[in-house]
Amino acid sequence: MYEDNGSMVPTAVIKCLRLCGAILLLVGLVACSKNKAKPLVPLALETGVKPQAITLTEQGTQAFQGKEFEEAKNYFLQAVTAAPQSGPAHYNYALVLNALGQTEEARKHFIEAANLAPGDKVIWNSPPLAPYSNPESQIKKATPQQIPGRRGGPGGGSGGYP
Repeated sequence: MYEDNGSMVPTAVIKCLRLCGAILLLVGLVACSKNKAKPLVPLALETGVKPQAITLTEQGTQAFQGKEFEEAKNYFLQAVTAAPQSGPAHYNYALVLNALGQTEEARKHFIEAANLAPGDKVIWNSPPLAPYSNPESQIKKATPQQIPGRRGGPGGGSGGYP
């Protein structure tokens, strides 16, 4: 059977092409929606930190989620003070600094968080470290020791520089 518009293309072929077009459009929409960056959210602190730091982090998280960034900044700073060796505490403080546009200070705390929590994928995917954690990145990958501010290993202390 052929279309009534005088075309010599069979109706079945036209229907198949329309179906293929619809499928490609649907696949494209699904693929694009999966590429959206996940929102950055504060992390819970690891076990073993002071209960006060956990409480401050919970309060900071509530303020952060309510977009009360100045309040969240105060809570997260207190959490960092109470648990200075906590990667997630530095990460949370960096998140709120980043949200407030204080990107240089945020970068320092993102890097400190990575130093304190090596291998933590959430922390390593934070804005300033994402190029180093993305295997498809065109940027030359740095090892944790090459990142500015990174503490050297045993006997190190050189900050990662030769």
